[in-house]
Amino acid sequence: MVAAVIAALALVLPVWAAALIVAGVLFTVAAVLAMIGRTQTAQATPPVPRQAAQSVKQDITTITERAHR
Repeated sequence: MVAAVIAALALVLPVWAAALIVAGVLFTVAAVLAMIGRTQTAQATPPVPRQAAQSVKQDITTITERAHR
């Protein structure tokens, strides 16, 4: 598909210019997608295992109470 676009542009431009334009467009699209991905990754938060955290808190409370007896 990329070669087809280069070939189509080569009808009105030199081949090197057509390839340079297509490469520039591809790099621009890749940069925009990378920035979108970076933003989404930065906004993501790691999942919190609520049940596990609650269980640990209960364990600590139980151990503390038994230690004071």
